[in-house]
Amino acid sequence: MPMINMTDGDRQKTKLLCTAWKFFNARKMVDGFGHISARMDDPNYIIITPHSMRPNCIPEDFVIVDLEGKQFESGARLPGELPIHTEIYKNRDDVGSVAHFHCHYTTSFSISEQNLDPTYFLASIFYEGIPVHPDPNLINNKSRGTALVKTLGHCRAALMRAHGFVMTGADIFEMTAGVFIIEDNAKRTQLAASMGNFDTLNEKEMFQIGSEILTHKSPIMRIWTLCEEEAKAF
Repeated sequence: MPMINMTDGDRQKTKLLCTAWKFFNARKMVDGFGHISARMDDPNYIIITPHSMRPNCIPEDFVIVDLEGKQFESGARLPGELPIHTEIYKNRDDVGSVAHFHCHYTTSFSISEQNLDPTYFLASIFYEGIPVHPDPNLINNKSRGTALVKTLGHCRAALMRAHGFVMTGADIFEMTAGVFIIEDNAKRTQLAASMGNFDTLNEKEMFQIGSEILTHKSPIMRIWTLCEEEAKAF
């Protein structure tokens, strides 16, 4: 296999991805499906989970690919929906990390008449909206990946109808917090809905709160502290 020279930054990103993957397993978000990635210091390459990844992973389990899907340093099977990652990175220079999961609460909103709007203050980071991609198929080729990118637009996350969701972040910390928050908000919203009518944050509130969270990062890093603690279970 061709070799890539990893920087110290790349090695640190791989360790962070490993911690995030353990956290997602501890939270039962993987459920047999899902993959996460991060852009390397050379933006033409990414680090990604292979097709099948054990919960108690080590950094060496991750795979390096370029944005055309060419694999380096490993013969591990790649995720079937690799184009989710490669096409987002090609089209969104602001994205440094991507996740795709099938979490139950969040995914249920992709097949519901209810929108997944922020009802909990932390979900204000999604003030630009959470669009629903209409195609439930696997994103297993370039054209489907391009279509998903079009649905995602400039937003942080998108639901995939009857399938799952995609999450982006400027870095691994934001991606991890985003996955945690979107599923947490979906749970809280369904609980509120079970009691009758429920309230959502308005656009002004979401922008003010969400901008503050993303600027100061304190809640994001608090979630990362939780991530580190729960990852120790593996």
